Amino acid sequence: MSARILFVTGTNTDVGKTVATAAVASAALRAGRKVAVLKPGQTGVAPGEPGDAAEVRRLAGELTFSELARYPEPLAPDTAARRSGLPYLSPAEVVAEVAELAATHDLVLVEGAGGLLVRYDDQGRTLADQARAVLDAGLPAEVLLVASAGLGTLNIVALTAEALAARGLPLAGVLVGSWPTTPGLAERCNLADLPRSAGAPLLGALPERAGAAEDFATLALSALAPELGGNWDAEHFAHVHRPEQGPLPSKV
Repeated sequence: MSARILFVTGTNTDVGKTVATAAVASAALRAGRKVAVLKPGQTGVAPGEPGDAAEVRRLAGELTFSELARYPEPLAPDTAARRSGLPYLSPAEVVAEVAELAATHDLVLVEGAGGLLVRYDDQGRTLADQARAVLDAGLPAEVLLVASAGLGTLNIVALTAEALAARGLPLAGVLVGSWPTTPGLAERCNLADLPRSAGAPLLGALPERAGAAEDFATLALSALAPELGGNWDAEHFAHVHRPEQGPLPSKV
């Protein structure tokens, strides 16, 4: 059986991609699967400093982690590469690394930087181009979209879904990266609206500050849908957080 290859992208930066990646990795490790995590381009971290690899390992446990390029300034990868004078990262390098990892692992998670169309090189190639190149190489790549929970997220989810569809990239589903302890009306309504905007299922909701949980492995299972290795129930979650009925419109 071939490895599952999942590109993890977000609706923006700081939406919880690294914790989401760790959660999916943790659930797979708990199921006895061999897991590899690839960070194609790490920005905002100097040589020798801990990056996303350290955080994923801290949360998920022992797994294979690969990083192809690292740039010191916290900018888009192409800008960070240009300013540092370091080489750009090409889709071909990502394909080669994904293929090597997929040959010896059951699950390969590729965590992007920022959103889907953030540039990695001076030719404007993006995480979407990396995923497309992996598919074109005959490997079964999918995309997991990590989204914020609140107001404004639906438009970005819809735009990302359209960009994926235009490139023939399969969207596995949407994962809420940080579900608030006290959700407001927008967050509650978005539980139904996010999958409609994405045209793909809602695959979980990680609670805010999930990265600080004492038992991250158990939390991951409870926050991820079965498609991602957990036991989260979308219908039950939506029922618990269903919004109150608003006022009916006046008759004209």
